[in-house]
Amino acid sequence: MARQKGIVKLEGTIGDVSFYKTSDGFLAREKGGVDKERIKNDPAFQRTRENGSEFGRAGRAGRVLRTAFRLLLQNAADKKVTSRLTKEMIKVIQSDPTNERGKRTVTDGDMGLLRGFDFNINGKLSATLFTPYQVNVDRVAGELSLNVPAFVPGNTIIGPQGATHVKIVSAGAAIDYEAETFEVSVTKTNDIALSNQQEEAIDLVNAVPANSELGLFMVLGLEFVQEVNGEMYPLKTGSFNPLALVAIDQVPAA
Repeated sequence: MARQKGIVKLEGTIGDVSFYKTSDGFLAREKGGVDKERIKNDPAFQRTRENGSEFGRAGRAGRVLRTAFRLLLQNAADKKVTSRLTKEMIKVIQSDPTNERGKRTVTDGDMGLLRGFDFNINGKLSATLFTPYQVNVDRVAGELSLNVPAFVPGNTIIGPQGATHVKIVSAGAAIDYEAETFEVSVTKTNDIALSNQQEEAIDLVNAVPANSELGLFMVLGLEFVQEVNGEMYPLKTGSFNPLALVAIDQVPAA
């Protein structure tokens, strides 16, 4: 890819060169590559087909995970979260010790590799929340819970400029990556002032189906708001709100 420079930026195709706009600016690339039918049938491209199959599977798995937590992602996601999550899903697929190359799956891979993934690279949870917390997964009862001991918000939460309050948010989901279905629940605290008051311990509980045989996932995040004349307004469309995967419980292979 080549980056377009100069005053005039082009979009479209001229000869064998395509011009297009991305989040990284205006780019240009030359048409080319191997014929599609050859890639589909030529034995020489067997590895290419295997990689393509697993890449597509990783992309679909990432979409299912993002959709499951869509309600919170609306307020906490960067522009490249799709590609970043796909990259991590590929690592999960490649960790599958059971299936042959090209047929490996997310479900049979080590989904624990996703633990700690930040959906918003511009607002990482570890660089925003500095109070300890504990997560617990009770598969039998169908509960993914979070406990935050008593804390002082002004000392333990670093908010962006203009933030006056914050909500602590969590969500738990049981996800079937093969069927591309999920069940999810979301829990939020009330608005907490970002000042030096002592806050009592917080418990957030997210319900999922009891005795589920699916992978269980829990995310933790913060939503910053600003108080103006008694009204609460989301701050900067959530561009600094962190959201990360903090618990993953995978059903052991049979």
